[in-house]
Amino acid sequence: MIITTTPTLEGHPIREYKGIVTGETIIGANAIKDFMAGLTDFFGGRSTQYEKVLIEAKDTAMNEMMQRAQMMGANAIVGIDIDYETVGQSGSMLMVSTSGTAVVI
Repeated sequence: MIITTTPTLEGHPIREYKGIVTGETIIGANAIKDFMAGLTDFFGGRSTQYEKVLIEAKDTAMNEMMQRAQMMGANAIVGIDIDYETVGQSGSMLMVSTSGTAVVI
């Protein structure tokens, strides 16, 4: 499946619009990751533990959106938007939501 943040695909005319598709995931980081991120925050540098969680959440939401588009008969998604939010008590969980337009090219 072709996916893009642009509203069109150069060289691939859109033959049919199937509709809006979304994907969502909420994922938590455990206490060990919180502790390691706290050390990184104190000493500086990148938090690879949180980066891994962020990538996992984004990939899960994207895959869910692609599956929904396939069920609609689409072979591409255009205009993709990815949003990141913290939710839960004291922002302890990460929510990633994706949306786009399912199309046939």
